[in-house]
Amino acid sequence: MQKLLPLIQNETLKIWKKKRFLVIVLILLAIIPVFTYAELKTLRHNASVFENWRSQVLQQMTDIENSLSSDRMPEEWKRQRRVLVQQLQYYLDHDVNPAAQSAATFTRDFMHNAVTLLIPVLVLALASDLVSGERTDGTIKLLLTKPVRRWRILFSKLAALSLYVSLIVVLTAVLSYFVSGLAFGYGGWFMPVFTGFVLDGTAVDASFVHSVPQWLYILMELGLAWASSMTVAVLSLMVSILLRSTSASIVTMTSVLISGTILSNMSSSWQTPKYLFSVNLNLMNYLNGSPPPVEGMTFSFSAAVLAVWAAGALAVSFAVFTKQDILN
Repeated sequence: MQKLLPLIQNETLKIWKKKRFLVIVLILLAIIPVFTYAELKTLRHNASVFENWRSQVLQQMTDIENSLSSDRMPEEWKRQRRVLVQQLQYYLDHDVNPAAQSAATFTRDFMHNAVTLLIPVLVLALASDLVSGERTDGTIKLLLTKPVRRWRILFSKLAALSLYVSLIVVLTAVLSYFVSGLAFGYGGWFMPVFTGFVLDGTAVDASFVHSVPQWLYILMELGLAWASSMTVAVLSLMVSILLRSTSASIVTMTSVLISGTILSNMSSSWQTPKYLFSVNLNLMNYLNGSPPPVEGMTFSFSAAVLAVWAAGALAVSFAVFTKQDILN
């Protein structure tokens, strides 16, 4: 451990000096106010149209049910809407406003939407050049001339990357909370949120549903977001080792992430995509009872798929990095 600590510190400083983390912070500071303003406009519009939250939820349920009669709507979208109607009815029956807005609620919703694309893109921006970038500027040659085993070098890069992934996830939530709080107030931590919905086809089994305070729900989201983000980070590190070009690494991983988002919306009748890591990134869907991208997927299945992909990427990364002729 004493030999690894200086290497980890060195890798951490190298990532910091590239100033990409600062760019990530600036991106979040630019994006979050836009979403906050959009949410604020929606909230004001609904307040001017509906008498109270119950009438708003009832109108939302009516609109969803009316949309189900359209023949142009894909069946997987109809399935998602049928489930949503049943969940909204559950909130009505228990007199809980699912749309009560606060900084905590905004953070919860923003994290749920950011985990499939925004956060992974921010992560791969750091991870995709950890090795390929050093090949480009030649620093990898200087590093490998030192009497340090290659696996220690790669492990230190992975440890530093894990630290920055954790910072990205936490920072996204913190900035979401403090920025949106300027518009919605800094409350909402103890608002009840229902979780435990079990899907049986298009029906919702509410036998296991229970309420948790919103602060606990957000902590669960952060844990799931970290797990998904680490999978992306490890895969990006592997691509950075296999490809010599940083731009090629970034384009490759971005394309895979975007493809996964598209498949998540189009692949309900095609079973094969459920084995792709990018289709399983949104583990938060299992918290709020949203239908999975492919019917039959469960939380255990998605977690196992991500674990297998991450383990495979680590195995390939260490095997290639320790044997590859990087100096040429």
